[in-house]
Parts: sequence; C-alpha cells; structure tokens
Amino acid sequence: MKSSIQIKRVYGDAPSAADGCRILAERLWPRGVRKEELKADLWLREVAPSTALRQWFRHDPEKWLEFKRRYFDELNAKPEIWADILHRAKQGKVTLLFSSKDAEHNNVVALQEYLAAKARANPRHKSSPGTRRKSDEPASGASLRDRL
Repeated sequence: MKSSIQIKRVYGDAPSAADGCRILAERLWPRGVRKEELKADLWLREVAPSTALRQWFRHDPEKWLEFKRRYFDELNAKPEIWADILHRAKQGKVTLLFSSKDAEHNNVVALQEYLAAKARANPRHKSSPGTRRKSDEPASGASLRDRL
C-alpha cells in the first residue's frame, strides 16, 4: 500500500488542494504563522513528542536514532493519539505539517515513518480513534524495527 501521508514544512511550503487533510503535528504553534495562513484542518498537539523528549533531542542529528526509539515508545503507549491520522490516510491524502528548520531530523519525519510501518503491518486494519490491538504492542526487548 502506497502511503498517502506526506509532510510539508510550515515555512515556505504553500498550502495546496493536493495536500488533502492538513494536520499540524507539533506541540507548539509555529512562530509568526497565523491560523489563516497555515490552513490546517487539525492541530494534534498530543501526537508530538513529550516536552521532555523534545527538549532532550533539540534536533541533534547524533541523537536521531535514540530520539526515534523513545518517540516510538511514546506513540506505542498511546495509539489513540495517532490512530485518527492513519484512518484519515486510508480515506485520502494527509499532509503532516512541521516547523523545524531541519527537514530530515524532526518529529514529523519520525511520525511519518512510524505511521507507514503501522499501515504496512496492518493493511486491512481500519484504525479509528481509541482503537488498540495487541498486535500494536511491542514484545518486551523488541528491536527498534519491531516497535514500529
């Protein structure tokens, strides 16, 4: 299944009709951006990494793999915060919005990877908010790939 989840930077990437459902996946509102300019359909603060994890990471590429491991653990613990995104992506195109200057090492890149893995693992599973299946939970001692 081809992913219908794309990502766009808030600054410089203009909204487009081809974006589908535009979701801001950041804990903090982007500086200097008015709601009318962003044209986000949803702002899902809860899907962003915890404040402690975000502050620890500080977009340091050397911490990238450990950041993803910790972030995926947070996402695995609360599938209700991301299930709606996956459900919407199965219905049509979804664009996750981010504000980081680093377009390769940020939470939305990690979230896109996580959701793509979930979609591949459960192609027939119709995710909906609040859905949690045992197959979504990692086995103890699971590798990073297994946690997806």
